Amino acid sequence: MDELLLRELTPAVIGVLVHRGVDFATAEDAVQEALIQAAQTWPDRPPADPKGWLVTDAWRKFLDAHRSEASRRDREQRVAVEPSPGPTETADDTLQLFFLCAHPLLSPASAVALTLRAVGGLTTRQIAQAYLVPEATMAQRISRAKRTVGGVRFEEPGDLATVRRVLYLVFNEGYTGDVDLAAEAIRLTRQLAAGTSGDEETAGLLALMLLHHARRPARTRPDGSLVPLAEQDRSRWDTALIAEGVAVLQAALGRDRLGEFQAQAAIAALHADAPRAEETDWVQIVGWYDELLRLTGSPVVQLNRAVAIGEADGPAAGLAALATVDPGVPRHTAASAYLHEKAGDIPTAARLYADAARCAPNLAERHHLTRQAARLTQSLHG
Repeated sequence: MDELLLRELTPAVIGVLVHRGVDFATAEDAVQEALIQAAQTWPDRPPADPKGWLVTDAWRKFLDAHRSEASRRDREQRVAVEPSPGPTETADDTLQLFFLCAHPLLSPASAVALTLRAVGGLTTRQIAQAYLVPEATMAQRISRAKRTVGGVRFEEPGDLATVRRVLYLVFNEGYTGDVDLAAEAIRLTRQLAAGTSGDEETAGLLALMLLHHARRPARTRPDGSLVPLAEQDRSRWDTALIAEGVAVLQAALGRDRLGEFQAQAAIAALHADAPRAEETDWVQIVGWYDELLRLTGSPVVQLNRAVAIGEADGPAAGLAALATVDPGVPRHTAASAYLHEKAGDIPTAARLYADAARCAPNLAERHHLTRQAARLTQSLHG
């Protein structure tokens, strides 16, 4: 059975039921039931028209859910007007589903969960496994999200910027459980880009994802430890993804409406363009960080810019730039450790690496920083 096909058909089938008058939450439930039925039936009896099969089964699931004495008359009326067999409706409501699932009324976590289920076609179990929470917890989160947007009209215009943020959150989760969330985010962003042709920031987000994903094979060692960008085996980078990301980015930049995702993608493209770490064009990267800082005012961008200045103009300049950044910004201590090491202040760098390890946001990063501290400490006593 083609699981990817099921995921791709999910938003279209939900859209058909909504257009037939079913509310979004009920339609989404009915389609999930149809997907389960498909998983059980299709391997032995694959349908000639997969979308039509799902629409028919989901519609029947919807009718079955309303069978009771109190709703018999309404049920019979719905059966009477059930569309006759024939071509399935062709309207593509994927973009409207994106907007609904990433509605500003929802928290980021709820928007991510609802997007993965209604647009991505993932099961509640798969989403729960990906986010390392119990299935019951994820089911409650999705149910609350559907109730929250229950009164939002399907045709209402949505906030494209919010949709992009949700997809970026999905992408940054990477890979957990049996679902590759980075690949899923790229697939969904492709759908979004197709539905919003001409939107340069959506194209910029897609380019950024492709360029980062291209480095994934070289990002970790066999034991799971992190490999810093400068130490990665660049022959393992996916050149096809890099070429696609650069092409998408160039087309977006050509529209001359710069946004933050385009600027981030431009930085990623400059890293991808360098055959060796020593050949990285840090001067241009600092320039793009200047643009990104102008667009966002983000202290995280300011931190990354300081590190880039340390590469372009020397560690002393980098430390001077870092001194203007709020010390409470995540990874500030790690950046300071790196720049002090480049400046030759090994004792300070070793201490800062150890401090950074204690407040690392994840286990892989903590192990990496701990190894850096141990390496410098050993050099001091060697």
